[in-house]
Amino acid sequence: MEEEIKAEFLKSGFTLDEEQEILKKCHTFCQDYRLEPSDLVSSWEIYYLNRQLDESVVKDAEMDGFLGHLQNEQLGASAKKDPGLHMYSFKDVVMVLDAEDEDTKDVILGTPIDKYEKLQLDIYDSARKTNGNIYSSERKSKLVTPFGKRSNKFVVKFNIDNLPTIETANGIEEHYDLEDGIIKRVQPLKSSSLVVHQSGLEPGCRFMYDRIEDRFNAIENRIRKHAAALVASSLYEEPMDPSVASQRSMFAVGMICCDGEGHLNDKSILLQSSVEHSRGQRVRLELNKLSHFSVFPGQIVGIKGHNPSGHCLIASELVDSVPLSIAADADLPPTKKQALDEEIQATHLSSTPTETTMIIAAGPFTTTDNLLFEPLSELLAYATRNSPQLLILLGPFIDSEHPQIKKGTVDLSFDDIFQSEVLRMVQDYLEYMGPNAQLVMVPSIRDANHDFVFPQPAFDLDSLNITSLNNPGIFEADQVMIGCCTVDILKHLSGEEMSRHSMDGQPNDRLSRLASHILSQQSFYPLYPPAEGVPMDFSLASEVLHISSVPHLLILPSDIKYFVKVLPVGGTTEGEEEQMKRCVCINPGRLAKGEGGGTFVELKYQGSSDKMNASIISI
Repeated sequence: MEEEIKAEFLKSGFTLDEEQEILKKCHTFCQDYRLEPSDLVSSWEIYYLNRQLDESVVKDAEMDGFLGHLQNEQLGASAKKDPGLHMYSFKDVVMVLDAEDEDTKDVILGTPIDKYEKLQLDIYDSARKTNGNIYSSERKSKLVTPFGKRSNKFVVKFNIDNLPTIETANGIEEHYDLEDGIIKRVQPLKSSSLVVHQSGLEPGCRFMYDRIEDRFNAIENRIRKHAAALVASSLYEEPMDPSVASQRSMFAVGMICCDGEGHLNDKSILLQSSVEHSRGQRVRLELNKLSHFSVFPGQIVGIKGHNPSGHCLIASELVDSVPLSIAADADLPPTKKQALDEEIQATHLSSTPTETTMIIAAGPFTTTDNLLFEPLSELLAYATRNSPQLLILLGPFIDSEHPQIKKGTVDLSFDDIFQSEVLRMVQDYLEYMGPNAQLVMVPSIRDANHDFVFPQPAFDLDSLNITSLNNPGIFEADQVMIGCCTVDILKHLSGEEMSRHSMDGQPNDRLSRLASHILSQQSFYPLYPPAEGVPMDFSLASEVLHISSVPHLLILPSDIKYFVKVLPVGGTTEGEEEQMKRCVCINPGRLAKGEGGGTFVELKYQGSSDKMNASIISI
């Protein structure tokens, strides 16, 4: 048999690296799966092509992968013959071994913490057995991966703690008691009410139908809305045409553009005004007289200055933000505006801030060396121990940048991987946590199993306990407004921004400045033209990208270093009350980075940035 196998390999143009060992294993494969040598080599050719192996050499290191390929072939063939038949593989053997190990756990003595963790795991395991589902990464837990060998698990990298310390009647700080902790964890979760702000973007909507007219209208509408909001603030006069020569000071509103293909510099800044005020013409903008500014292509700004020659607008003041409350009300009729104000005031008077607990994580959810989704499994296990009211998962879930997805070396479709790996883990978590657990999923343009368009419709999910959100999207959890966008706008802005800072010794926080542009421009993606690789559809963008009111939390996952920042929001028209508004901007980082783990955020929020506890934790 071994000689026949060797002859078939040589006949197909393959040589054997460690001949004796490889032939022995192949002989076993033929016996186990009742294969002829020719059938075995045909299967190897398919495996060789799928894996895109460089050399025509059969290596012993590939035998484990080849075994998995043979098992998948046998499972597929059996399913076609008899759907009720299940062929066991080495993955199922690991499950059996895990079940046998459970019998020995009871005889191991441990510390009180060990007993506490064991109690949590026992409850969780029994729930999964009842469901009949077990996480795929747990089935493969015997496989040693770089992620599995990591140290420093669940270490707090950064923390903001503004919550008051709980004290006893004697003024002594309470100590955590193990039994109290167990009772607290097994109590049912407090339900959190979720309200999704609908944007008209439905799953299955048509895209790639935008026209030049749609692009023009999107830019024109943004300029006109900003101009109307600035005039409504009563601080600025009606905008004028900035391209007209005049020695008098004027006020103009327009979009920052770049004169050329490269990045902005002090000689390439143009201001494009609206059709209404300047027929859409562009004029060179000079910012040399300003001590500090921050501009980027696509930014809508107000400019005070003069244009003595008609060719260059010399700025003396740059206005890069407007109060969002004014911007939201600028186009409303007076009666509707009054009714809306009364409704908002009544809501604030009747509501008392309650604590909302949440865990926020952004993909990728698996490491680059496999598709076991170990980081996601670890995150869900952490969530079961800490019992947040809300779990927010932001894509990519099936990352198109993953090496195996990119090369097409997976045996399942992208939808099948999403269903069998990601959704099954998530549904097991929800069933274990009970009906009050809430989970929000936001897609990414890097998701290989979803529409490649931005703005992006939500996942079409049937699960009742999973709230699927558009990308970008806004929702409310217990009256806490949360905005999410998975396109890396912070990274894109950082590559296009041009800024100058005053030399007064004040600290320069660039990350806060980049995040503030999202709120001041009232858009989840204010950059124009969009960065390369962003499939912007302007026929869908105008309503979905617009931010009409300041969210309490703004979640912007990015490849830039993780952070939690409290951003001051608003202008000066409402006095101190407007200045007191704050928005918490969160970049949770990536849950998986390369072959190792990344970070996620755990948040306790009590109605304002002054009463919250935010921790960035390594997985």
